[in-house]
Amino acid sequence: MSRTVHVVGAGLAGLAAALRLSRGGRRVVVHEASPQAGGRCRALPDGTDNGTHALLGANRAALRFLGEVGARDGWIEPEPDGLPVLDLASGEARRVGLSPRQWLRQPALRPPGLGLGGMGALLRLAGGGDRAVGPAMAAHPALLRHLVDPLVIAALNTPVEEAGARWLAPVLRRLGRPGATRLFVAREGLGPDLIAPTLTTLALAGVELRHGARLRRLEQADGRATALDFGEDRIVVSPSDRVVLALPPWEAKRLLPALPAPERFAPILNLHYARVAAGPVRFLGLLDALAQWVLVRPTGVSVTVSAADAAMDAPQEALMARAWAELRRAALAFGLPGPWPEAAPACRVVKERRATPRHGTGPAPAPPRLPLANLALAGDWTLPALPATIEGTIRSGEAAAAALR
Repeated sequence: MSRTVHVVGAGLAGLAAALRLSRGGRRVVVHEASPQAGGRCRALPDGTDNGTHALLGANRAALRFLGEVGARDGWIEPEPDGLPVLDLASGEARRVGLSPRQWLRQPALRPPGLGLGGMGALLRLAGGGDRAVGPAMAAHPALLRHLVDPLVIAALNTPVEEAGARWLAPVLRRLGRPGATRLFVAREGLGPDLIAPTLTTLALAGVELRHGARLRRLEQADGRATALDFGEDRIVVSPSDRVVLALPPWEAKRLLPALPAPERFAPILNLHYARVAAGPVRFLGLLDALAQWVLVRPTGVSVTVSAADAAMDAPQEALMARAWAELRRAALAFGLPGPWPEAAPACRVVKERRATPRHGTGPAPAPPRLPLANLALAGDWTLPALPATIEGTIRSGEAAAAALR
C-alpha cells in the first residue's frame, strides 16, 4: 500500500479521487494553485454559482457522490411536471417532458416533431457513429430545434452542426432508464451544496489541502514521477508514494508534453443577476434566445450561454441587457413571482473560453489513465466514453484512484 498520494488539482475530479483514496486508507494531500477548491464547480466570490449546473437522474455517479459527502438533500427537483420552455420566436410557452414515459402518457408534454420517424432518428443517434448530429437530424427539423439541439448544447457544449453523434449516444442511452430524466439543481448553489460538504468530508478523513501550490515541473526517471516542483516547495515522490494529476488538459500537457489531450475547446458565458425575491427555485429553458437556461433562486438569477462562440467578444452591457429581457419574458410567461423590472439589475459576467473540449466528429484523444507507473490522470477530458460534465468528472477521479491500487 502506498504511503502518500499527492493529488494535484482540487477541482471536482481531484476531490473525487481524494475521497476515494482516503476511504481506501491512504494518506492524501491535495495541492491546488488557486485560493479556492472546486474548479469550474466553485462558487464565485459573492457566493453565486459559476453557471446554471444541473444533474439528471441518469447521473448516477454524481448523485451517489452527493450522498457520500452528505449533500444529497441540498439538491432539489424544481420542475417535476416538465421543463417550462419559452420559444421567443413564436412566443409559445409550454412544458416539455424530458422522459419517454412522459411523452407516452402525456401527449401535451411531447416535444414538437416527435413522431415515429423522429423516434427512429433518435434511436439511430443512440447507436453513435462518426457523424454530426445536425445533419443526421435534418429530416426532422422540429424535433431537432425543440429537443435535440437543446440537449446537445446542454450535454456537449458544442453547436449541433458540429457535435458528434458518438458523444451524444451515451447520453441518449442513459436517458431511457427509469428516473433518468429527473432534473436536479442545487438549492443554495454548488459552493454550499457540493464543494463545501465535500471539503468537510475530506477534512474529517484527514485529507490535507494546500492552496497556492501550482505545479511548475514534474520530475521523472525510469517511467515514474520522482518529484513535484512547486517552485519554493519541492516534494520528493518516494517509491511508495503515488500521484494523481487532476488538471485541465493544457496544464497536464505542459507537464507531460507527449500526452494525447484535446486542443480545441468550446466557451461558456454565464451571467449572474443580483435579484433578491421570495419564491421557489425554478429552472426554465429558452429557444431562439441568447441564453438557453435560466436558474431562478431567491438570492439571484443566473443564465448560461453554452457553445458561446458568437457571444464571447460582444460588449458586456449589450449581453446583460439582452439576456435580462429574454429571461424576464420567460419569467412573466410562466407566472414566476415578481418583481421583474424592465431594467436589468446588477450583473456579474463570467466568460470561460476553454470551458470544455469541443465534442465534434473524428477520433478523440485517448490519454492513458497511467501515463507513468505511479501517476494517474483525472479530469472529464480523460474519460472519452462520456462528454465533459459533472458526471464524467467524478467518474474520472474515481477511475484514477482505482488505477493506483
